[in-house]
Amino acid sequence: MIKITFPDGAIREYAKGSTALDIAKSISEGLARKVLAASVNGQVWDATRPILEDSTLKLLTWSDTDGKSTFWHSSAHLLAEAVESLYPGVKFWVGPAVDNGFYYDMDLGGQQITEEDLRKLEAKMAELAKKNEVYQRKEISKGDAVKYFSDKGDEYKLDLLQNLKDGEITFYTQGGFTDLCRGPHIPNTGFIKAVKLTNIAGAYWKGDEKNKQLTRVYGVTYPSQKELDEYLVLLEEAKKRDHRKLGKELGIFTFDDEVGPGLPLWMPNGAIIIEELEKLAKESEERAGYKRVVTPHIAKESLYITSGHLPYYQDSMFPPMELEGVKYYLKSMNCPHHHKIFAAEQKSYKDLPYRLAEYGTCYRYEQSGELFGLMRVRCLHMNDAHIYCTREQFYEEFKAVNEMYLKYFKIFGIDKYVMRLSLHNPAKLGQKYIDEPELWKETETLVRDVLIRTNTPFVEVQDEAAFYGPKIDIQIWSTIGREFTLATNQVDFAQGRRFKLEFTNRDNQTENPLIIHRAPLGTHERFIGFLLEHYAGKFPVWLAPLQVKILPISDKFLDYAQNLLQSLKNADIRAEIDDRSEKIGKKIRDTELSKVPYMLVIGEKEMNDNKVAVRRQGKGDLGVKTVDEFIEGVKLEIRSRSSE
Repeated sequence: MIKITFPDGAIREYAKGSTALDIAKSISEGLARKVLAASVNGQVWDATRPILEDSTLKLLTWSDTDGKSTFWHSSAHLLAEAVESLYPGVKFWVGPAVDNGFYYDMDLGGQQITEEDLRKLEAKMAELAKKNEVYQRKEISKGDAVKYFSDKGDEYKLDLLQNLKDGEITFYTQGGFTDLCRGPHIPNTGFIKAVKLTNIAGAYWKGDEKNKQLTRVYGVTYPSQKELDEYLVLLEEAKKRDHRKLGKELGIFTFDDEVGPGLPLWMPNGAIIIEELEKLAKESEERAGYKRVVTPHIAKESLYITSGHLPYYQDSMFPPMELEGVKYYLKSMNCPHHHKIFAAEQKSYKDLPYRLAEYGTCYRYEQSGELFGLMRVRCLHMNDAHIYCTREQFYEEFKAVNEMYLKYFKIFGIDKYVMRLSLHNPAKLGQKYIDEPELWKETETLVRDVLIRTNTPFVEVQDEAAFYGPKIDIQIWSTIGREFTLATNQVDFAQGRRFKLEFTNRDNQTENPLIIHRAPLGTHERFIGFLLEHYAGKFPVWLAPLQVKILPISDKFLDYAQNLLQSLKNADIRAEIDDRSEKIGKKIRDTELSKVPYMLVIGEKEMNDNKVAVRRQGKGDLGVKTVDEFIEGVKLEIRSRSSE
């Protein structure tokens, strides 16, 4: 018999070799029908895989992120089976789950998939799903795996096998399709009730522009047609709110091939939004006792060896440049630079907590195939800070950071959020994580204690910590229900010792501080991308690049318009005049489309009475006001940072 520990702490005994599905059935048949996969000792497994030793177990359903991910990864295999049946000779690269569905990259050998073909593939997937084929896992030796794909002439899977060893290779088969895959998968194809293939794109093999371009097919599946239909309605709304589309229409940002992929150019309107966000951050951080610093964009290799980012993080860094025999890297994170600033002057316990803040520019080498508008870029400006504190100060400092998050959520009208407590995986100590088991246990307990004592909603996720300590990742949802990873709040128990960061305690002994890494507004890039979609481009007044558009009915009111413009500018309100020789109806429509919050229509009566006819984006006519009355109202909106 083996002992199974459930999330609520309950322990039950089951026969050795029982599967998560067996255990679910012992609880209720209804539950078993919902189980897609299982978390066994923190690792996601097939629900049909035998459990051979005492283990912790969480049954994963559609409501769990890992359950959805397993469902969509299994759907990618179903897509591959459908493609293989309609396009003989096709070869496959990788088919992962993504935030909203899945994709599979494939080499069609000169054949093409059209939009019409997607509908045929959907029908084939639905037909195959109804067969209730089991996803069968098989461990296989490297020699046998190499022979299997050599016989098929599949250079893509052979390439994947190069870095794998005996004991870590598995095949998965459903129906007539077999794939090299570590899994896990749902129990059978019958769980997949509704299919929609959403897009066809090109993707370079391994994300390298020098390699062959493969065909990437995107899709999404659901356990019911009703859920898929609801998602497709949201998808249509999301297309209207796509930050890439709105960013271009509103002159927020652009990309240029000669500058390079993933390197956004911020246009004047985008620069205004950046400045307003920085102003918000600086005001908040000044009140909270942060000290502002500025650090270089490059550093010597030795800095990142000391920090441990080399080799843990090297794949996400740009290649080094060599100057005078020394290697330099573009800065991919601000942490080591801040540590050097802390170390530049002696510290005592009276100096702690010591809080350093910077909107630092970082560079990360995202693969070409992973770049996506502002959401995945290679140059990013991070609302970064590091807090150096004692263990006794940790609770209040970590709590204060979380409270800063909540303040920002209120300002931006973010009602739905969850904090993900990302923990380490003990099996990967010394590989993915620093090998300090006791410090991992201590710091994870410290973070969990803050969340519990402050009644903060959170979920725990294993194997997603930073290499130097546990962290909280903040998941937020836009007004149409799209999920984003906004920011992070991390604990670091390693860098203090690596950089010999010390302070003198009350007993005149030296100690290493605990370090909190935090970025409540994430990066300009990701956060502005989120805000574009969250507000559908209709920014609140304080954040809008242009806050007021003055619309004279005819040219004879331009002098009054100029005086009005000067009054607005004197009040630090961003305004322009539409002096085109167009009818007022067209001026209003165009201003609505450009999403300017306020329009001031001026004609004979307004000029003679020193008033303005006010229109509000999305609300229409607000009536006539005096100039002073209007200005005071707008200034109040700006000062309060109203999210209306």
